[in-house]
Amino acid sequence: MLSINKLSKTFRKKQVLDSITFTVNPGEIIGLVGENGAGKSTMLHILATLSKPDSGTLTLQKMSYDKDKKHIRKQIGFVPQDIALWDEFTVKENMLFFERLSWTHKNEDELQQLCFNMKLDKWNQPVKTLSGGMKRKLNLAISLIHDPSLLLLDEPTVGIDLKSRKEIGAYLSEQAKRNDKMIIYTSHDMDEIENLCDTIYCIGKDPFYFDVLKKAGNNPILL
Repeated sequence: MLSINKLSKTFRKKQVLDSITFTVNPGEIIGLVGENGAGKSTMLHILATLSKPDSGTLTLQKMSYDKDKKHIRKQIGFVPQDIALWDEFTVKENMLFFERLSWTHKNEDELQQLCFNMKLDKWNQPVKTLSGGMKRKLNLAISLIHDPSLLLLDEPTVGIDLKSRKEIGAYLSEQAKRNDKMIIYTSHDMDEIENLCDTIYCIGKDPFYFDVLKKAGNNPILL
């Protein structure tokens, strides 16, 4: 379980996160929505150990973020909004490269199967020739090489076609249900959030997203 308790963060005297508290259980997909600048990416960076909160406590599988950061990092997969791939490398070469940096080692067949499972079948094709959807799938596949228990996804389907979005969503749902992964997912696409997430949290001061979800029959939670 991931436990977030009274988490706060300020940038240049602006309160970005104000005493945020929630939990994520194994097998659960959490949607995090809000206007630009509401603190969604800041939250994910803190959970990924890339930034520190000003106050509050965080635990993952009963490990403290303050005391067990090295072990916690081995349990986290983070997919940032910007695609981070080697364009001149093939899919295979990218997977092999990032596997060497991974906490857990996999052979080439296992890496290829990981890509095939999310319908990424361009194994020997250079990344620069791939569609946006295929690049997003490869970014996701790389984050799963070490089999993390917590997956943090910052707008992972932005700018890609509907087919790829649905394939990524189906794959994530399977990962949560079959492998008990905890997933936190940010998106501005309300249909995507509604269809994919078990619980939706609204962050920030603008009530727009909360109102939209409420009117659609969901039960969003204000943080």
